[in-house]
Amino acid sequence: MFDPIAYLENPAWRVSKLGLDRIAELMERLSRPERTYRIVHVAGTNGKGSTAAFVSSVLQHAGNKVGLFTSPTIGDYASSILVNGEPIPPEDLCAVTRAVREAAEAMDDHPTEFELACAVSFLWFERAGCDVAVIEVGLGGALDSTNVIEAPELCLFARIALDHTGVLGATLGEIASEKAGIVKRGASVVSWPQEPEAMQAIERAAEGCGASVRTPDFGELSVSSVELSKDGTSGIQRFRYRGYDDLSIGLLGSYQPYNAALAIEAIEALRERGWAISDEALRCGLAEATWHGRFEIAAVNPTFVIDGGHNPQGARALADSLKRVFPGRKAVFVIGVLEDKDYPEMLEELLPLGSAFIVIEPPNLRALPAEKLARAIRWTGQDLLGCSACTNPYIAEDIPDAVAKAREIAGPDGLVCACGSLYSIAEIERAL
Repeated sequence: MFDPIAYLENPAWRVSKLGLDRIAELMERLSRPERTYRIVHVAGTNGKGSTAAFVSSVLQHAGNKVGLFTSPTIGDYASSILVNGEPIPPEDLCAVTRAVREAAEAMDDHPTEFELACAVSFLWFERAGCDVAVIEVGLGGALDSTNVIEAPELCLFARIALDHTGVLGATLGEIASEKAGIVKRGASVVSWPQEPEAMQAIERAAEGCGASVRTPDFGELSVSSVELSKDGTSGIQRFRYRGYDDLSIGLLGSYQPYNAALAIEAIEALRERGWAISDEALRCGLAEATWHGRFEIAAVNPTFVIDGGHNPQGARALADSLKRVFPGRKAVFVIGVLEDKDYPEMLEELLPLGSAFIVIEPPNLRALPAEKLARAIRWTGQDLLGCSACTNPYIAEDIPDAVAKAREIAGPDGLVCACGSLYSIAEIERAL
């Protein structure tokens, strides 16, 4: 019996080879399914998944059938390939992956795992009859597999930061230039108001394609309240942006209203292209958008927050969110990172908010060894006025051990925060 997940996760395909030749050939062999629907292409470093979720939800509430492809996968492949918020059904995943396998195995240079995942999503969106698909870039932009897209409606840039510097470039400008490679002639361009060198790179790319860049004005954004539900399992943020009063979102991160404002600008750009999207669709779409693993309350007694922030900018946003939603409270941190991340700077943001630290290794080949992270916590803690919580971090045997230990230390009225890598989220949730 054919197992689509076993095929897609075959270690032989699990390599990183940037370039568009393989994915272009694969799409040709599948008769270019990505040309049968309109596309919003989303790049960036932090916030691109959340922004994509907001845009997708609004487009769905406007009456469209919407595909959403995100990465990295959290949980399983089905959770990263959605149509109107629903994961691809197992029988359809099997059928679509069979078709992709047939095309891939006829190629001299077999596609990588991510190229196969892109092909499965593009083909499924065609078979499902999508009107539009929101596609999140995997890594970078110009040479990312998703950049096989030829004529997007909109190129949307979330906040860009230093990340993957060994692949994308050593400076913010170099990284932004790589990400700006998704801009195509005829597309509208919307961007987070980036740092100057990143903004210049996006503006150059847009100008070269005859477009201007639309950006949100965060000076016109104000958050009026952040409220947790009575049982503590969810919450709501209310905010205003430009002419929109009393907007609400169900995502609690302090950064999410800003991602929502970026999504609003994307919707405005689509309206200018003739898309029929009512104010009611915008309000409902924002309010009902969901996004997995970003400042998400996954359990209570104790309150257990999961956040996928995996670089200094993400750690800073997590720290701000903890201070806003749980003011004056310290957290038991469950933390594991990848070795190529700037984890010393991440620790500087998080350690002052911790009452205890439990160290794990994310289930990824690039995981930083737990003992090395524990040493970094001790060293950084000494610099932070001798932070007592940092002197003896607990090195967990595995993720279930870490979750159990964190809940024990926190107690039923305490706060736990698991963070550092998106790759740990699925196992943490299983342990909970």
